Parts: sequence; C-alpha cells; structure tokens
Amino acid sequence: MVTDIVARHRTPIAPGTDTAAAIRAVPGGAGANVACWAAYWGCPEVRLLGRVGADSAAWHEAALTRAGVRPRLVVDPEAPTGTVICLVDGGAGAERTFLTDSGASLRLSPEDWAPELLDGVAWLHLSGYLFFAESSRAVAGVAMAQARARGVPVSVDPASAGFLREWGVGRFLAAVEGVTVLMPSRGEAELLAGVGAGAGAVADSAVALSRLFSVVVVTAGAEGAVVARGGDVVGRVPSVGVRARDTTGAGDAFTGAFVASRVRGVGLVGAVGEGCRAGAVAVGRVGGRPPES
Repeated sequence: MVTDIVARHRTPIAPGTDTAAAIRAVPGGAGANVACWAAYWGCPEVRLLGRVGADSAAWHEAALTRAGVRPRLVVDPEAPTGTVICLVDGGAGAERTFLTDSGASLRLSPEDWAPELLDGVAWLHLSGYLFFAESSRAVAGVAMAQARARGVPVSVDPASAGFLREWGVGRFLAAVEGVTVLMPSRGEAELLAGVGAGAGAVADSAVALSRLFSVVVVTAGAEGAVVARGGDVVGRVPSVGVRARDTTGAGDAFTGAFVASRVRGVGLVGAVGEGCRAGAVAVGRVGGRPPES
C-alpha cells in the first residue's frame, strides 16, 4: 500500500524556488490500484494482500472497501506507509515522474502469506515492485509456486524500468520464470528484451519475451498495446483517444481491466482492448484509482 502525493504542474519545475502546482494526497500503490480497477471492471470478487503503516491503515482499508476490494492489510509495527511523490507535467502528455519511498509495502514477508488466500481464486496478479526487496520477493515466490500448483494463472507487471535496471534484468527474469502473462510497459519490455528503442521496438520486444513466457502484453501508451505468444505477434490493439490529465496508474488500470476480462472469459485480444479502454478512463482522472461508484 502506498499514499500518492500527486503534484500537477503546468510550468517546468524551477530549481531553487517555487513552482505552482495542484497537489492532492490519494490512495495508491500498483497492486492496490490493479485490484480496484479489476473490481470496477466487473470482477465479482477481488482480494488484496498488502502491508501498511499504522499511520494510515484505516484510511487505506476504507478506500479499498469502498472500491469493492476485500483487503487483508498487515499493519507494520515499525515502518510508515509507503509514499510516492508523483510529479505530473500538466502539458498534453501528462507524463509523470515518481519519487518513491516504499515504506512498509516492501516489508511484506512470507509470514504475512496464507495458502487459503488462494481458495476459490481464478487469477493471481503480482506487482513487479514486490521483486525489488528480499522479503517481499520471498512472498511473491511462495504465492507463485502455490498458484501454479493449483493451476491458477499468474500475471506480473514489471512495474519500474528504473528499479529493473538497478536490480538486474537477468535476476528479474529468473525470479518471474513460469508466470503465465508478463505485462511490461514499452520501456520495461525493451529493457527486459534487450531491444533498442525505435520503430518496431514494441513488437520486437514482445516477440522476444514471448519466447520466455506463455503470453506477453506490452503497453505503449498512445500507441496502444501488442500481444505476443510463442514468438509471434497475435494482436495489436489501438489506444483510445482521450485528453490526458494524469498518467499515474494508467498501466494499473489496463492490468486490472485485462485480468477482470480474462476471468470473465473474454478472449486474449479482447481483454487487451478492455485494458486500453480502462487506461483511457484512468488518464482522464487525477490519481491511479477508478471513479467511486
């Protein structure tokens, strides 16, 4: 669980002085955002395991419950809730830059996990952020192994090109070996596949990674998404045109809608289309969560 401090500035940030911005504190966190979007997109039951500080546990739990998610939040006795400063360029692209303090979120431990969390579960999604700390990586490994043993599909979004680069591409690929669906953004896919940026890079990276994973879905913002399986591109889905206000959480919205659609029986390419539609809804809002019903 993470608290997002979203600062939307319309002029370039001026070092050493003030820059006017519209600032809001909103509940966030990649995994929590995905869960909320999955519920919003029609998944009948969504559960979330996360770790949070005592400073804001009740606030986060209430927000998740309102969104239709069943939270299991472990309150950390020492660390505060993670915080992300989201600097959002108020220009046409509404591009965001994150300053991240993971706080309690990456202190999730195997003791926080329980096998019964998978009872009746049709799909397990793991945020890539879990793999960037030893304790949370151990939880992810246990969850993936138990899901595979039950025949439950597992999806992972790599989450952060910066953290991937720092931790190591090879280590990440080894840690997520065997997942059913890998869902990187364009930059993450190019990094993981070792493909240079440029024309055709999205498809090339999707194809390369689909030789390692059953299904690869690469999101590319305004360029839509590419789906690859077994070394071939099996679908290209255009984005939905919308005026962007904040791109924070757009990938989480895509993932949540994709997972919800697959659970409901929607085909692979159709589910990617649902993801693109959810991403369009997300970028028209401030923060990474869907509208509250």
